[in-house]
Amino acid sequence: MATRPLLTHPALTCALIVAIFYLVPVEPGVGGARLVVRGAASAVVLLLVAWLVGAQIRRQIADPRPAGGAAGLAVALVGGLVIFALADYIIAISGPDQFASLRTKTDALYFALATLATVGYGDVHPTGQLARAVVMVQMAFNLVVLATGASIFIDLITDRIRQKSK
Repeated sequence: MATRPLLTHPALTCALIVAIFYLVPVEPGVGGARLVVRGAASAVVLLLVAWLVGAQIRRQIADPRPAGGAAGLAVALVGGLVIFALADYIIAISGPDQFASLRTKTDALYFALATLATVGYGDVHPTGQLARAVVMVQMAFNLVVLATGASIFIDLITDRIRQKSK
């Protein structure tokens, strides 16, 4: 049995994506050369997250069994959550009137997860037009992720039922 590279392990990949989210330097009032460096660093981080998600997708293509799909879906979900959380956080610190009660990266990750889970506690919510537009895109992403997750789950159950009936 061949071993796979450590970075293609889904749990490690998810943990690394969340760690990268917290390491991205984002703060209000930065200008000049610092802003350019920060923008370049953020682009590198987004590319790294995209690469990690892409590695999981390539792994899924190589092994398309339903159980493998769940792992790939988890990485895509965490990658999407982090990207939306970062976008929400940047919008919140750039325009304090865009979100109610979104002040930290943890608030942003909490809001992104609450939106994905369709919980909607109401403590953090978009108030500005830009924030609402981004959250609408986030909701559409979430619908796709939830539908894909349900499809993978149904395929997994169907596959197991077929195997037992043989």
